[in-house]
Amino acid sequence: MMKMKKETAVGIFVIMGLLAVIYMSVKLGNVQLFSDKYYVVKANFSDISGLKVNAPIQMFGVEIGFVNEIALDQKQGVALVSMMVLKEVELTDDAIAAVKTNGLIGDKYIKIIPGGLGDPVKPGDTLFDTQPAIDLEDLISKFAFGEV
Repeated sequence: MMKMKKETAVGIFVIMGLLAVIYMSVKLGNVQLFSDKYYVVKANFSDISGLKVNAPIQMFGVEIGFVNEIALDQKQGVALVSMMVLKEVELTDDAIAAVKTNGLIGDKYIKIIPGGLGDPVKPGDTLFDTQPAIDLEDLISKFAFGEV
């Protein structure tokens, strides 16, 4: 009888441990299971140097989403960025998406500069007005050689 109680206690402990590992994996891994808080917006950039998947998307300094996917379109010569934006944030098709840097050598993020007169963006639509990342090394070399 005593052996049965120990085995049951160990079994419950193992199951609770597995549930804790699964929960932490989902939370820390930014896995969006069964979540409909976001909608997809796409943008085409000529250069996204340093931008990574899960990079934040900000508007007015407030985080409103994250980069979901980055792909290359060789036919058009652009980088395709798929972004997940909170549903309560309404974008218009004249909004500007720009790749910016946190600090001097910080991580890259996408800054959305809202438009005002355009039509509302629907899930899956593309923002056409984009600004590429600024290449700091290129800027410094141009300055050093007097090309600026």
